[in-house]
Amino acid sequence: MQWSFSIGTVAGSQIRIHVTFFLLLAWVALVYMQEGGASAAIEGVLFISAIFACVVLHELGHALAARRYGIKTPTITLLPIGGVASLERMPEDPRKEIVVALAGPLVNVIIAFVLIVFLGAGLDLSTAAALEDPAAGFLARLAAINVILVLFNLIPAFPMDGGRVLRALLATRYSRVRATEMAARVGQAAAFVFGFLGLMSGNPLLVFVAIFVYIAAAGEAQATGMQDIARSLRVRDAMITSYEALGPGATLGEAAELLLKTTQHEFPVLDTNGTMTGVLLRRDLVAGLEQAGRDGLVDGFVNRDVPAIAETEGLETARDLIQQKGKPAVAVRGRDGMLVGYVTMENLAELMLIRTAVDHAE
Repeated sequence: MQWSFSIGTVAGSQIRIHVTFFLLLAWVALVYMQEGGASAAIEGVLFISAIFACVVLHELGHALAARRYGIKTPTITLLPIGGVASLERMPEDPRKEIVVALAGPLVNVIIAFVLIVFLGAGLDLSTAAALEDPAAGFLARLAAINVILVLFNLIPAFPMDGGRVLRALLATRYSRVRATEMAARVGQAAAFVFGFLGLMSGNPLLVFVAIFVYIAAAGEAQATGMQDIARSLRVRDAMITSYEALGPGATLGEAAELLLKTTQHEFPVLDTNGTMTGVLLRRDLVAGLEQAGRDGLVDGFVNRDVPAIAETEGLETARDLIQQKGKPAVAVRGRDGMLVGYVTMENLAELMLIRTAVDHAE
């Protein structure tokens, strides 16, 4: 995730912190400073840090459960609204998805249990109502927060944990695509409720959660639909075959002219044998023009992280390379090994729009 940096690796997952998280810490420190001075500010920052340590453990619960099914979690990112575990994929078996989804809240149950039973943290309704009051006790408030995290995450608002459980349960009766669409609608409805409550209570974090849930639900529904479509097609059914390419000696000025004359946002770069050696993305072209001018060579700004696959391979292979591995494009080879086209995220999305429209018409 952009604007985040690594603080270490735990159980094979890189823990990253988004820079906006420090804005939250600064805001907490300022509020507590105004109310009780420096000591209150320090305690407030420590309490928020303890909460997010619990969030990291929550996300590690998901990661460890997913690893049991051979699924890696490359990164866990901390945001002001919580944590995001970037699993390579979710299990498609409903039972396995339920296990992975519930593993996170289970960690918070264990934390609350340890705090209450072994560390003597008192927990009652008064504590839950006074989370911002240091007088309620550090451990008691932390235990209450973990209980709240369990209850909040189990709300069936896809793609939150409870929403994933809902999707898995629906998938036992409907197709995975249909189950995802239904769970996403429930999640977006819940997002409107979160947003309304956040606005009425003056809680900006709840508003941000609402926005995140709404966008994430739509994104997951689209990704699941694209995955289903990709499984039924070959790469040749979706690849771009009409395009302008750049040679090894092309200049940035020539690329800029093609950008204006065509609708392409990326340009394949070929060697003298016609083999695709990389792709020049629009953002890299603009950066190159700023650094080297129109006479600069394209070669210094080409993204060479472009895998090549055969046109007979399943489209799902190309989708996984782009969506999960973050490749900018996938080159497609014909039977003679020469470039016959390429696939990008944009034309995969266009393919999905067309197939969805056709399916609805039928």
